[in-house]
Amino acid sequence: MELDFIFMYKQFLTIIIFAIAIGLNGCVQKKMVTGQSWSFQPFVRPVSYPVISPDSNTTFLDPISGKVIRWEANDTFNPAATVKGDSIYVIYRVEDKSGLGIGERTSRLGLVASADGLAMNRRSQPILYPANDSQKENEWMGGCEDPRVVMATDGTYVMMYTQWNKKVPRLAVATSKDLENWDKHGPVFNQAYGGKFADLASKSASVVTTVENGKQVIAKINGKFYMYWGEEFINLATSDDLINWTPELDESGDLKKIILPRKGYFDSQLTECGPPAVLADNGIVLLYNGKNLEGKDGDPNYTAKTYAAGQLLFDAKKPGKLLNRLDKPFFVPTESFEKSGQYPSGTVFVEGLVYFTDKWFLYYGCADSKVGVAVYDPPKIK
Repeated sequence: MELDFIFMYKQFLTIIIFAIAIGLNGCVQKKMVTGQSWSFQPFVRPVSYPVISPDSNTTFLDPISGKVIRWEANDTFNPAATVKGDSIYVIYRVEDKSGLGIGERTSRLGLVASADGLAMNRRSQPILYPANDSQKENEWMGGCEDPRVVMATDGTYVMMYTQWNKKVPRLAVATSKDLENWDKHGPVFNQAYGGKFADLASKSASVVTTVENGKQVIAKINGKFYMYWGEEFINLATSDDLINWTPELDESGDLKKIILPRKGYFDSQLTECGPPAVLADNGIVLLYNGKNLEGKDGDPNYTAKTYAAGQLLFDAKKPGKLLNRLDKPFFVPTESFEKSGQYPSGTVFVEGLVYFTDKWFLYYGCADSKVGVAVYDPPKIK
């Protein structure tokens, strides 16, 4: 009974501190968002610690090697998020200890559920991983990486993720009705232009969503589904079925680069798509990850190689038309757990954005090692 009381008291204090933090931060940053009313900010960290960290105690019988492994012992990062019932579900990337260095271990995807977006109820087994299935050639032995998950209007969950066989990274798709059992459909560009981009190095997909009746669901624009994707630059792709996607091409028949890095800015090296884009009042808002170059072409206000997050605004009816872009990141590494781990230069890698209890919960990778959360409480219409 005493332990239950202590737990409830701690939860109560967390909620109070969270509310105060949002209020104070909103006052401090009100001037910053003037003139950028279309953007989603400020995002406030409700807790000063990661919400998901590595666990060396959980084990998993790997179906390919036949060995029992500690599947989430090394790193837990780069999360997706969605809502099921009355809870947030976070799907996060996990690395074991099978290799040395980023991309050299095997990645699998784990699942947690949270009633408040902060306290996580963790599953002991991965939900998506390399197996003796139709996608083994694309996924072994690098694994399944960097998910983004969205819900269709019929309740189907659609997950875009990277297949990594340690040769070519491929953007792939899987679907589920319950977030635990997934059907893999393979690389998303296999059918486009007669297979022209089947072996293209691709990753990082942000499917356009909208909020309907309080739920975030996949949007349809001009009769099609839209997806921003890419790492070095951003491209746009369309689909009729959410499984097969067609990237946009330029006049020369090459991939059309609608967003590029900018010299002298925080995104001078990379502009990598983040969580699902949102069709909002002023247009389509896309959160993305910018990487800062070393040397004179980078932004001297940020550490070289830092990953910080920016925002883009696209036309609601012409998703390839850029309307606005933040010149400064809205979210940067500040906490110790965001500047230590596999990527000590500093990383807040945004991947999961979900609408829950009238707020936007943003889940992000911390230095490729842990998972953090921040919350945006938008102004309420009176």
